[in-house]
Amino acid sequence: MSTKITRINQIAKEKPQEVFTSIYHLINYELLKECFKELDGNKATGLDNVTKDMYFMNLDENLNNIVERLKTKSYRPSPARKVNILKANGKLRGLAISNFEDKIVQLAVKKLVEAIFEPKFTNNMFGFRPNKSCHDCLKYLTWCIEKRYTNYILDADIKGYFDNINHDLIMKALEMHIKDTNLLRLIKRFLKAGIMENGKHIRSEYGTPQGSILSPVLANIVMYYGIILYVEKLKKVSRGYIEIINYADDMVLCLQYKEDAIKVYNLLKERLKKLGLEFAEEKTRLIEFGRFASENCKKNGKRKPDSFDFLGFTHYCGTSHKTGRFRVKRKTSKKKFKQKIQEYKVWIKENRNKPLREIMLTMKKKLIGHFNYYGITDNQESLLRFQLETRKLLFKWLNRRSQKKSYNWIGFNQMLEHYKLPLPKIKVNVYAI
Repeated sequence: MSTKITRINQIAKEKPQEVFTSIYHLINYELLKECFKELDGNKATGLDNVTKDMYFMNLDENLNNIVERLKTKSYRPSPARKVNILKANGKLRGLAISNFEDKIVQLAVKKLVEAIFEPKFTNNMFGFRPNKSCHDCLKYLTWCIEKRYTNYILDADIKGYFDNINHDLIMKALEMHIKDTNLLRLIKRFLKAGIMENGKHIRSEYGTPQGSILSPVLANIVMYYGIILYVEKLKKVSRGYIEIINYADDMVLCLQYKEDAIKVYNLLKERLKKLGLEFAEEKTRLIEFGRFASENCKKNGKRKPDSFDFLGFTHYCGTSHKTGRFRVKRKTSKKKFKQKIQEYKVWIKENRNKPLREIMLTMKKKLIGHFNYYGITDNQESLLRFQLETRKLLFKWLNRRSQKKSYNWIGFNQMLEHYKLPLPKIKVNVYAI
């Protein structure tokens, strides 16, 4: 981060009410060059198909051209290219892929906005924030359930959050601490740039597109002012313990009393309505969960407490093997497990005829990535299942390579031993702070 942006961040920390009126000029050649260096050159390209390497060929000229257009207010973002990816529920999620030049400017704007608003965000917000991760979020959730007074979980899902955020809400939230009209105009242009889908330009009236570099911080700002601060107010007038744990558009509320839980749920529905948003009712549930849930289930003739899914894991009530005391445990959710296996199946089917060494090196990377994320306390069984299913698929498709030597299980296992694929291992201890 540049010295001037670091200074802005420091002011925002020391003076929470500070309003910044002149920061647009900080999007200069030096900042844009810094952003160019940070961007990943292997990411998908936008409509113009310009890569980082291609942009580098005339870097100075290209960056000076951006600076000049920013000065004259003539810079206008191009529409993003829409691509669809498969979600865990089998539906498609649209991603907006901007042109490389627009990515540079977006990153510069993000750095400015983040420097101002990041110090204001609370510790229960984890999505797309510096030095915070999904694992940090799960550790905090574990602490809230096991060490506080959680007896109920409100597993809340906002319907199409990124797609339905009102642009006026975003701008009003930004204007609370940014009064630089030039910067605000630039952000609004990004919001209105729209997407190209099947050759048709679709203008954006609502939402901040997923895939955009700028979207996560804008979504966090609306979440903070629209939802997080509202729940903080509810805490003061509620009977018992309430905490909200937020990761981007996902949230879980921990509550002590059922009457508070019902009240908070209804109030949040009204709050979302005012924001032009709504709960996805089919995905939003209030369940009994915590240290007394199993005992209460037995009293009510229920076999076991309900579970809930969050950040790709199913959370369920369990006990410690050592002490027999209550513990929240987790495993890879069925939807995520199925999705990851399907993604692997598509990949190996499409790449089975590549050189074996190339296939195995890529598989090694895929397994490392999966085990690094899902290798969390109590999830060893799911990791072993994933290892087994991926090996079965590998065996199947390597034996379908045209005119290639087939494997029996002995030869296949010898080949696996040669390439030394990573073994399932718990990487993250949710109790290590």
